[in-house]
Amino acid sequence: MKLHELSDNPGATKKRMRVGRGPGSGKGKMGGRGIKGQKSRSGVAINGYEGGQMPLYQRLPKRGFNKPNRKAFAVVNLGLIQKFIDEKKLDASAPITEEALVASGLVRRVKDGVRVLAKGEITAKANIEVTGASKSAVEAVEKAGGSLKVTSAPAAE
Repeated sequence: MKLHELSDNPGATKKRMRVGRGPGSGKGKMGGRGIKGQKSRSGVAINGYEGGQMPLYQRLPKRGFNKPNRKAFAVVNLGLIQKFIDEKKLDASAPITEEALVASGLVRRVKDGVRVLAKGEITAKANIEVTGASKSAVEAVEKAGGSLKVTSAPAAE
């Protein structure tokens, strides 16, 4: 195989349509825009415009609210913690802190803290220290013989 023998699969590339380049091109004269009217002119952007009628997106009531100072937690499920312990990526004998979760690759970044949820089973006797946890997650860890300690959230920077 040489450089000049390289070619794309047939039909993989298609030449772009050059609009308004004479009658022989198939898109000449008006360039597929029809005759006259606002949309035949250049520089027209009328998305959401309904001919003067109040547009639908303005007729509907506003809904919802995004709290500007809300906390974003990194969420971890118990089943994933157990999987990482089984794969020896987390050490169950040492306390599992937020730093340990980041180091193992289970959590990408801590954000406003790590919150543990009870999805999945945990069988290992683990001592977990995180910012938040659901009640069912605390019960599940304690049932397995471990402890789940919830610390206060770190101060916002």
